[in-house]
Amino acid sequence: MKKRGFTAVIIILLLIIAVFKLTEQRSGSAESADGLIQEIALRNSGQSLQVAEDQLYSGDLLLVNGDYPMRPQGTQADVTELFGHSELTGPASLLDREIRLSRGVALKFVVMVDAAANGGVEHFLVSSGYRDELEQSRLYKEKGSDYALPPGYSEHHLGLALDIGSTEGPMAEAKEGEWLEKNAARYGFVLRYPADKTGITGISFEPWHFRYVGLPHSLLMKKNNLVLEEYLTLLEEKEAITTTVNGREYEVCYYAPDRLSELKIPKGRDYALSGDNRGGLILTLYP
Repeated sequence: MKKRGFTAVIIILLLIIAVFKLTEQRSGSAESADGLIQEIALRNSGQSLQVAEDQLYSGDLLLVNGDYPMRPQGTQADVTELFGHSELTGPASLLDREIRLSRGVALKFVVMVDAAANGGVEHFLVSSGYRDELEQSRLYKEKGSDYALPPGYSEHHLGLALDIGSTEGPMAEAKEGEWLEKNAARYGFVLRYPADKTGITGISFEPWHFRYVGLPHSLLMKKNNLVLEEYLTLLEEKEAITTTVNGREYEVCYYAPDRLSELKIPKGRDYALSGDNRGGLILTLYP
């Protein structure tokens, strides 16, 4: 009996040591992944999902530019007027009463400018948001191809993009522009047309034009100095990446058109789907 008891104690001690080492390894790997892009494999277990064609041309990560025109289903369903709704503008001013934007994006914008105001940066001015094709046509004739895209090819049609200015001066010089360039990615927004990417975007530097892409995409783009065109190419090449934000792990998986039948959703995970407007689909798994 004593021999059996001693053996049982040894086994229990070995199990405790093994569990401790496994926990330590997991903790170390999580720390090493913080803020870094790493390849991952989508879990084998999970729910298969049938993808409707509309899903390939809707969502927060649609690429709309001179090569990829927007389809009707790409416009956010919750586009609404901002004037008279302080909950959708926060401390920011509006250039006119006709400005519209996705309600969900406007609420996230308010969180962002409230954070800026807490730091003493509070002179934001929204000068444009959602545009229909008629509005875009007028702007295109007025501004030309260097600063505007033809109707049907502008991401302003999505309801995800807005032009943000400052009542204190040009955005390239104002504190508001500086704050957004440093901090917008933390709230899901990216500077869509930076000065060093004009050869890729085809649009001249626009320090006022911000686009909502959501987390963790905005932070991955910011950290790796990528515009949306480059980010989607990276996803297509890697197929699956992961990043840790504030100690929480996100997974991003790209499905090319010929891999859509492989799409599975891991059990018990919150997720979002977005098309890329090129026939592919991005699955974002939240913590």
